[in-house]
Amino acid sequence: MRVAVVGATGAVGSTILRVMRERSFPAGEIVPFASERSAGRKIHFGDDRLEVVALSDEAIKGFDVALFSAGSGVSEEWAPRFAEAGAVVVDNSSFWRMHEAVPLVVSEVNPEALDGHRGLVANPNCSTMQMVVALKPILDVAGIERLVVSTYQSVSGTGQRAVEELHDQALAVLEAKELPPPVVYPHQIAFNAVPQVESFKESDDYTTEERKMMAETRKILATDAIGISTTCVRIPVYTGHSESINVQTRDELSPEECRELLASAPGVIVIDDPASGLYPLAIDAAGQDAVLVGRVRRDPSHERCLNLWVVGDNLRKGAATNAVQLAELLNVRGLLRSAGTG
Repeated sequence: MRVAVVGATGAVGSTILRVMRERSFPAGEIVPFASERSAGRKIHFGDDRLEVVALSDEAIKGFDVALFSAGSGVSEEWAPRFAEAGAVVVDNSSFWRMHEAVPLVVSEVNPEALDGHRGLVANPNCSTMQMVVALKPILDVAGIERLVVSTYQSVSGTGQRAVEELHDQALAVLEAKELPPPVVYPHQIAFNAVPQVESFKESDDYTTEERKMMAETRKILATDAIGISTTCVRIPVYTGHSESINVQTRDELSPEECRELLASAPGVIVIDDPASGLYPLAIDAAGQDAVLVGRVRRDPSHERCLNLWVVGDNLRKGAATNAVQLAELLNVRGLLRSAGTG
């Protein structure tokens, strides 16, 4: 395969390249794309050095698959162009996710959705991604009626500037220096919890991140029957999103049955011995592709409700790894270069 990685110099783009190398992705050629100012820059890929290329109509020809992580504006403009040139695009931005003709896919949850692609495939939001990996086995066995979700999201989900902002603020606090004003976030993120991830639209009490989780979950799980309420919070952690999920099932499912079910599910690791201090932590999830689940327990207020604690690496499974897994599935299922335009 000839593979394009668009947004290759960003946090997710560089992680895509790392994951491809780790998984021995079957690419004959990989071309990293980025902005004009990064063109000509060399990126390490194992023992090779790949030269960054700027996007142009000529440069995008002849690819089998294009992995996008360059923001909604770039995806809106260039993803259809890659598709028209013959590539299948796997896009990490939010732009295409809710388009009816574009499948929104998590490799362990709904891989069959790839079959109907028209040249574009969307990668879900990172917080949605790890949640549905843990929920799909429960949905299949016991059904799900309602979800109440609170997220605790790391700053790397916003990008490198947010990581630097947390670092600079934390250093200033620890050294008793004047705190630099927040730029990326509306408030200080160091030693704080900010109950706003992304933005509020006019006349909406829910953030765009919260709306994404609700809408994307229903699309991926192919049901509008699940009631979903979300609260998304940004916390001073570099990598790894954590989620408290209250699941109301259709059929009764005991905590013991749930642990056993999740332990055998693809892409899930159960860590659940709280009395011994064993439960998923963001620092443990960082660098892993699996979704970690623990603190599985009965909700004492409802006989068909369970509480779960779910943690995942937002840069890997939450973005880069799933994109690479989808490209692998497209290849294995014979779905590359068989699409029309986006």
